[in-house]
Amino acid sequence: MIRVRPPFPSPFSPPPLSPPLVPPSSPSSLSPSLWRLQPTFASCQRPLAEECPASSALQRRRLWRWRRWRQRRRQWPSSGSCQGQPAGSLGGPPASREAVPRGSMAMNYNAKDEVDGGPPCAPGGTAKTRRPDNTAFKQQRLPAWQPILTAGTVLPIFFIIGLIFIPIGIGIFVTSNNIREIEGNVFMYYGLSNFYQNHRRYVKSRDDSQLNGDSSALLNPSKECEPYRRNEDKPIAPCGAIANSMFNDTLELFLIGNDSYPVPITLKKKGIAWWTDKNVKFRNPPGGDNLEERFKGTTKPVNWLKPVYMLDSDPDNNGFINEDFIVWMRTAALPTFRKLYRLIERKSDLHPTLPAGRYSLNITYNYPVHYFDGRKRMILSTISWMGGKNPFLGIAYIAVGSISFLLGVVLLVINHKYRNSSNTADITI
Repeated sequence: MIRVRPPFPSPFSPPPLSPPLVPPSSPSSLSPSLWRLQPTFASCQRPLAEECPASSALQRRRLWRWRRWRQRRRQWPSSGSCQGQPAGSLGGPPASREAVPRGSMAMNYNAKDEVDGGPPCAPGGTAKTRRPDNTAFKQQRLPAWQPILTAGTVLPIFFIIGLIFIPIGIGIFVTSNNIREIEGNVFMYYGLSNFYQNHRRYVKSRDDSQLNGDSSALLNPSKECEPYRRNEDKPIAPCGAIANSMFNDTLELFLIGNDSYPVPITLKKKGIAWWTDKNVKFRNPPGGDNLEERFKGTTKPVNWLKPVYMLDSDPDNNGFINEDFIVWMRTAALPTFRKLYRLIERKSDLHPTLPAGRYSLNITYNYPVHYFDGRKRMILSTISWMGGKNPFLGIAYIAVGSISFLLGVVLLVINHKYRNSSNTADITI
């Protein structure tokens, strides 16, 4: 039996049935930016299961033409509008003699072309495109590294963390607990509980330009200070909620001797603030020697008992450079905190800073805490190489080191038990 191959379709013969268009949402469709070839067996009048050599040869020819068109298309610039090139049907490539003949393939409408700048154009046409540059960074072709976690790499890490953290935590914890004897310089702190200095609006309620001595900000504070920006039609200095809520209790410490006569303990006011805050961030307004004249035209905060230029009689510790004020303006991160109030210096190496005996604390109550359910306290403490007494850091190191060491032991047992087991198998993807 001799089979005759039908001739290649010519312009004078009716074209074969072209394959139907498949919508972009079809799960079997290819990439929306490509033309799809869907072969048809309409020209072969026999069942699909049987062999159709004529259709197979025609399909191979169409596939070759489609691959050649794709290779040329990569060299065409993407464009949103092509000048001088008539577009093909359904937004396809421009109609030209090199286009694929009619009936050789079907074209799928690409809605993404409208976003990326439209279908490709022939060389020479002006184009506008939103497609990213063909670089390794924008096309996500940068080299990447992904660690492979194995027992040989994970187990040593757990053991090393445990062996390092546990001794450090024990050392910090023991050092913190040894801060007991009052031998060196003694620091007096005041503490507050249930006071949220970390509130976002509270932290923003200040004017750093005003605190740095800017004359324009002194008379026209920032709007962040509202509602503590102006009072009685005068600008507030210092403005804001932080300054308005400054701690203003007065603490006095007395030693009660054998004769029951209280001896006052010298409390140093200066040297309690950070050097950068004292000399860089906080400055008084420029002007004459009289500090009251520099703050002329301003008023005190609402909750203050006296204006800012009367905080201290010492000119080096008055106004915006008052160290009690500077310490308070450095907000705390937690609702329970302590701030340095005074410094008790050691006078002689032969005598302790605070000798054994009875002491009396005199408090001038100016700062109410009942309306926010808070508590006040006074703390006396010395410092070590790691700071004041704070056992939390040592406990945290011990906990992390112990958990890491315990996990290392557990994983070591599991790896030793199931490493050569036949129940497990490697999975290759």
